[in-house]
Amino acid sequence: MLKHGFLVVLAFMGYWIDHNICVEGFGVNWGTMATHMLEPKILVQMLRDNGIKKVKLFDADKSTMDALAGTDIEVMVAIPNDQLLTMTDIDRAKDWVRRNVTRYNFKNGVNIKYVAVGNEPFLTSYNNSFVNLTFPALQNIQNALNEAGVGDSIKATVPLNADVYFSPESNPVPSAGRFRTDIAELMTQIVEFMSKNQAPFTVNIYPFLSLYANEHFPMDFAFFDGTPNPVLDNGVEYTNVFDANFDTLYSALKAVGYGHMAILVGEVGWPTDGDKNANLNNAYRFYKGLFAKLASNRGTPLRPGYIEVYLFGLIDEDAKSIAPGNFERHWGIFRYDGQPKFPMDISGQGQDKHLVAAKNVQYLPNRWCMLNPNAKDLSKLANNIDYACTFSDCTSLGYGSSCNNLDAIGNASYAFNMYYQVQNQLDLSCDFEGLAMVTNKNLSQGTCNFIIQTGKYSFSNKVLPGIVVLLSGFTFLLL
Repeated sequence: MLKHGFLVVLAFMGYWIDHNICVEGFGVNWGTMATHMLEPKILVQMLRDNGIKKVKLFDADKSTMDALAGTDIEVMVAIPNDQLLTMTDIDRAKDWVRRNVTRYNFKNGVNIKYVAVGNEPFLTSYNNSFVNLTFPALQNIQNALNEAGVGDSIKATVPLNADVYFSPESNPVPSAGRFRTDIAELMTQIVEFMSKNQAPFTVNIYPFLSLYANEHFPMDFAFFDGTPNPVLDNGVEYTNVFDANFDTLYSALKAVGYGHMAILVGEVGWPTDGDKNANLNNAYRFYKGLFAKLASNRGTPLRPGYIEVYLFGLIDEDAKSIAPGNFERHWGIFRYDGQPKFPMDISGQGQDKHLVAAKNVQYLPNRWCMLNPNAKDLSKLANNIDYACTFSDCTSLGYGSSCNNLDAIGNASYAFNMYYQVQNQLDLSCDFEGLAMVTNKNLSQGTCNFIIQTGKYSFSNKVLPGIVVLLSGFTFLLL
C-alpha cells in the first residue's frame, strides 16, 4: 500500500506568531502556464498581503524578478529541464548565474535563496533523458555561484519527484526506504555534492496523486485527521501518507550516510477540479490538516521538528499539460483571477478565513458565448466543440468535475465560452459556423462557473494540449 503513496509531491509550511501571520517557512509555487497571467506586481502584492514570504519559481523571468525586487520575499529561481544540456558547459552556467542571479544581488534587489536545477528530471516517463545531464548541471551551477561569491547564501538543489525512492514490496514501510535501484549511485553522488555545499534535498510529495493512482488507496490516509488503519513500522504508527513518504526519503538518505541532510518539500497541495476527488471540500480538508500539523512543529516520526515546504500552487494555470490528469490546471489556492477558492487557516489554530484576494484585477467585459438556440444544423456541433476545447480549457466538463452535470446545451455553451474568453472576446471567436452567439447573461449554474477572463496584462495564445481526448467522454451527449 505505501509504495503508492510515494508517487507524491509537497509544498507549504510554518512557524506562527499569531493567528494570521506566518513568521517563516510558508512558501508557494508560482507557475505561469496560463493563457492570461495576472501582472507580476499584482501577484507579488497578493503574496505580501497574505504574509507569504517564500516563493518557488519555474524559471527566472525578468518581469517576475523585477516585481519581487525590494520585497525581501525569499525566492527559488529555476532552470527548466530543456536547459540542462546547456548548463553542462561551465561557461554557459556562469553566464546563466550572471544573468539570472548576480544581476539581482544588490541592495533592495531580489532575495534569491535557491536555484532549482531542473524539475523532477528523473521521472521514469522521461526515459532517462536527463539522467546524464542533471548532476553535471548541478555541479556547474553551484560552482558558478561559489565563484561569483554568493555560494554561501544561495544553494543549488534539484527538485525531485518522490518516485526517486521506494520501499521494497517485501517490506513496504518507511524505515526500509532506499533510492531507486536504477539511479541509486547517481543519487548518492548528488546527495554527497549537495550536502558538501550545504544545500537541501528538495522533494515533491502529493498525497492526492496516491489516491488518484490507486482506486484502492485508503481515502483517509491521504489526509491528516486520522485513520482507523494506521501503518505500523517497528512500533511507529503512521496515520497519513505524507509522513510515511517523508520518512521513506529520510531512510533512503540515512542508508547512504546522509540522514542529517536538510529536506525541503518543494511542492504539496490538493487540486480543486478535474477529478472526482479534486474539489473544494477535499482541498479544504487537506490544507486544514496540513497547516495544523505544520503549526504544531512536530515534524514526522523519524524527523521531528521544523519542515520547510512550498504549496503547489499559487494560482490556477489553464495552459498546463493535462497528460497526468485533468486536475493539473486546478492546483491553485487562488483562481485564475487571484480570488481565493476556500477558507484557509494558515495559522493552523482553527481560524478559518479566506486569503486576501488579488487587487486591481481587470476583466474583459461581461459577455459570454453560448450555443445559439436558433441554430438549425447541429451536424457540425461535435467538431466545433472539439475545436473550442483544443484551444481552451474544458477540463471542468470531465467526469466528477465542477461542470459535469451540465446538459448538452450547457456543455456546448461552456466550451464555446472558454474559447471566446481565451481569444479575448473577439467577435469572430463566437461564431462556430453559426452555432454560437454572444450574450450578456451570466450562464453560470450550480458549481459550474462560466468565467470572464482577465484583461489587459498579457495574452499568450498558447495551444492547450490534450483536450480533444477529454471531449470524447461527453460529446456523445450532443449528437
